Amino acid sequence: MNALIIEDEKPSARRLQRMLKKLDLNAETMLHSVEESLEWFQNNEHPDLIFLDIQLSDGLSFEIFETIEIKSAIIFTTAYDEYALQAFKLNSIDYLLKPIDEDDLEIAVKKYKERVPQKQAVTLDFNDIKKLLVNPIDRVYKKRFSVKVGQHLKLINIDDIECFYSENKGTYLFTNEGRNYLLDTTLEHLEKELEPRTFFRINRKFFVNINAIKDMVSYTNSRLQIKLKTYTDKDVIVARERVKDFKTWLE
Repeated sequence: MNALIIEDEKPSARRLQRMLKKLDLNAETMLHSVEESLEWFQNNEHPDLIFLDIQLSDGLSFEIFETIEIKSAIIFTTAYDEYALQAFKLNSIDYLLKPIDEDDLEIAVKKYKERVPQKQAVTLDFNDIKKLLVNPIDRVYKKRFSVKVGQHLKLINIDDIECFYSENKGTYLFTNEGRNYLLDTTLEHLEKELEPRTFFRINRKFFVNINAIKDMVSYTNSRLQIKLKTYTDKDVIVARERVKDFKTWLE
């Protein structure tokens, strides 16, 4: 039995590899992005088992399965909240919450061996799982953010925010009043806190508020350029690999 690790954090991937070795499970190959994974699956025999992170450096790992048919069994390794995890458990071999516990890993591998004794293919419905990620039941999202202004703290309601962006290793929010504020967080963390029907991550550096979109125009290389009502500092471009999902999000 061979295994594959898809994880954008290389130290986490190496740790998982060492843990699997103790369980006599070979995981020589480690992939760290959607792009790298797509290329690998197109040129290699698919493994029996995949340890799959959700948020990769260049997008959600579900994009891999939208392009390539993969029938490998899946064990999720994720930091998503309890609602998404409960959904995954219905459709996959198991999930492991980071940081991965050795006992939990052993149980998950044992579960896989018991369920797939003869390398039977396990097909996951990734579209259903992705929908649950976008609209998990009863999930609570951020309603406001606190920002520091000098020695004071200011509350900004989520409806007053046009976009979030990263710049020079900092993460900022930009309001419909034309002000930007530095946040003590990352875009990756924001992805779990923002209402997905209102905010969409159009590329690695930007989230946009659907209510702040003034216009959309075609851009080079099959991309889209977004015109926001107030923000004009830099071009706001939907990455090519995100255009399809962005159009679906608008509907």
